Parts: sequence; structure tokens; C-alpha cells
Amino acid sequence: MYGRGSAPPPPEPSRTQSWPRAALARIKRVKVPARVLSSAPFRWAAPKVLPPTHKLLHRLSGGRLMFDSQRQPMCMLHTIGARSGEPRETPLAAVPVEDGALLVVGSNFASPRHPAWTANLLAHPDATVTFRGRTYPVTARLLDDRERADRWDLLLEWFPNWRDYTEVTDREFRVFELRPVDA
Repeated sequence: MYGRGSAPPPPEPSRTQSWPRAALARIKRVKVPARVLSSAPFRWAAPKVLPPTHKLLHRLSGGRLMFDSQRQPMCMLHTIGARSGEPRETPLAAVPVEDGALLVVGSNFASPRHPAWTANLLAHPDATVTFRGRTYPVTARLLDDRERADRWDLLLEWFPNWRDYTEVTDREFRVFELRPVDA
């Protein structure tokens, strides 16, 4: 009934569902074409629009709305600024791996520069993450070239747009493992 490798569409939200859940059910069905995600206008606008939107959703929902997706999960990374020493928070795509660890990629919407949060983790690897509504301490570790290559296909399974981003920048994305402190 459904094409090979495709899943049935999500159920229609009921009329009794709350507004956020019903709206999210419709939003999750929207697929943005890769050519749009890797386009210059999107890469210019997205860093100005998406992080503040994700931060607002995080605050309003206590971290539940943006973190419940099983397809493309997000986390909120809480770091200390490398130069300022001030607390920083950054919404990031997160790939869950073994032992409760997360992998995060410094794609920065294919910008020619590494995102600031990667410098923050290099300077201060002890951080905090909020993932699926739970906040906990983590230790960040930059993957070496071999580890990054070993994990790249897994990362693309979760977030295929990173492949398109690599085609529009010469910069190699930094990949960090965020390992829970208690693991």
C-alpha cells in the first residue's frame, strides 16, 4: 500500500488534542527539499530564525516540544563561552548513540566558519544538555578523523541534509560526542 521503505502517514490529530500537539502533528509531515536546505538564501536566513525559534519552544514547553521527535531529535546544549565565560545555550540536532551519549555536528548551516558552540566545548568540555525533557551533565569530546569517518553514515541516516551541506562548504564539520557524566 505504501511505497517501498515508506511508512504510513501519521494519524490526523483529533479535535480534542491540544493546539501544540495538533500543530506539531501537521508540521512533522512537512518535508523540506534538500535543494532548499542547502540554498544560499536558506543558509543565510536559517541561523537568524531557527535557533531563536527552537529556544522559544524549549522555554515554553519545558523542553518537551522540540525533543520528542524520534526521527530527528534535538537537544539544548548549555555551555560556557570560550572567550566571554558567560553561559550559552544552543539548540542542536542530536544523534543518540550507545550508553546515553549524543553525537552533535558543527554544521553551522554550511557556513565557512565553525559554530561558536564548538569553540565553547573545546575550551570547556564539561557542559549540560537537555534532551527529551531531561537535563543532565555531559563531557564533550571531539571525535578524531577516524571516529568521525566511522560515525558519518550513522549521522547521515538521522540528518541527511548534512550531506548537502558538505557539498557547499570546504570546511570539515566538527563532530562531538556528549557523554553523560554518570555513564
